[in-house]
Amino acid sequence: MVGGHHYYVYMLASRLGGTLYIGVTNDLLRRISEHRLGIGSRFAARYEVHRLVYYELFDDVEQAIHREKQLKRWNRAWKIRLIEEQNPDWGDLFPGLV
Repeated sequence: MVGGHHYYVYMLASRLGGTLYIGVTNDLLRRISEHRLGIGSRFAARYEVHRLVYYELFDDVEQAIHREKQLKRWNRAWKIRLIEEQNPDWGDLFPGLV
């Protein structure tokens, strides 16, 4: 949206049911591109966690950071349920961003 900043909390997966990574950014397209180039994080690069399977949009950076921390504390089953409510096949959402 024009005139405002946006922040994203996102989850990446290595594959369907695979390793998960949770992050926060103000530029989702750039950040996922970095992950795919292996420069997003050592963890994501090591475990090939590049598939964008879930994201949420926030107008407030503090809310986004709070949500990221909340999701990181969740157990794996809750994270999987959240992904599958929106993206049951764990499809890569990245192509829809570009």
